[in-house]
Amino acid sequence: MSLTLPSTTKIRIPYKKFRFTNETRIEGKIYNVQDSFLMHAFITGGAGFIGSHLVDTLLNNGSSVTVYDNLSSGNKSFIHHHLKQEEFTFIQDDLLNLSRVKKEMKDHDVVFHLAANPHVRLGESHTDLDLNQGIVATYNVLEAMRQNDVKNIVFSSSSVVYGETSEPSLPETYGPTLPISLYGAGKLGAEGLISAFCGTFDFQAWMYRFANVVGARGTHGVIVDFIEKLRKNPHELEILGDGRQCKPYLYVSDCVDGILFGYAHSHGKMNLFNLSCDTTTTVTRIAEMVTEEMGLTDVRFKYTGGIRGWKGDVPRFQLDAGKINTLGWKATLSSDEAVRKAIRDVLHANL
Repeated sequence: MSLTLPSTTKIRIPYKKFRFTNETRIEGKIYNVQDSFLMHAFITGGAGFIGSHLVDTLLNNGSSVTVYDNLSSGNKSFIHHHLKQEEFTFIQDDLLNLSRVKKEMKDHDVVFHLAANPHVRLGESHTDLDLNQGIVATYNVLEAMRQNDVKNIVFSSSSVVYGETSEPSLPETYGPTLPISLYGAGKLGAEGLISAFCGTFDFQAWMYRFANVVGARGTHGVIVDFIEKLRKNPHELEILGDGRQCKPYLYVSDCVDGILFGYAHSHGKMNLFNLSCDTTTTVTRIAEMVTEEMGLTDVRFKYTGGIRGWKGDVPRFQLDAGKINTLGWKATLSSDEAVRKAIRDVLHANL
């Protein structure tokens, strides 16, 4: 006997993971896609830069998604193509509203906690910003999870938790972690809260310390800054610091792929990964690539001086991504390749 359900009935697929093998061609290269997910995902900051790309991937793979975002730095246009989809829900509110977070999180399988203040430098003038949007907001997410019996959290941390070090390459085991920015302190505090909830309430967590993520829908950072400055004055470019700041840049699609790969392949209670390519790019090299892509010549670079761009800036670092590389994930683009592709994305408003 078959059961016919009314067309308005929505069946919730229980959380599970499954594997498939498929090939996809991206910009002429063939990649092997191995992992997909069926889940009911709650994504904080899902209208933001990285979050919106994660939304695209999960919905394309058949999951249902709720985005919770106050749009303080996110952009509704990044998710507008999903607004009419049955498996997508958008909630505009602040994570500091605990009662709303608790209400909207009900019946989800996993939380991807990506919401945060994305502007490292704002901590200089708004000293409670990272306390509220980093630590307090993370507590609210965790408490809402506890009250709704949601046990899985994926968290976007940052390389800035390591602080300024003399190490040539930083593994996840490096310590002590002594951040030099309030943004970094907020991320490290959030990591601590997540670890404590895992230990006390049997949560399972995946935490990623990102390199500098760049790409389509990027709204801030050195690439956007340089392009905006050169559009105003194509003859001179102010560069904060001495231009020798050197960091790894990770393309956003590699970032999302790494997040989901680690989630699929690492099954401990606390799963901590650096997420990075294995190369770096200097700020001066970024300036050169921007001028090249904009078709500008004879641009004068004007350095403000000093080893760092601003207070709290870590001028040079490299992340050791060997832990997640050993699992089988590796960035498809080098740091220079990610930067150049991101420059083209911003110039051509590739959303």
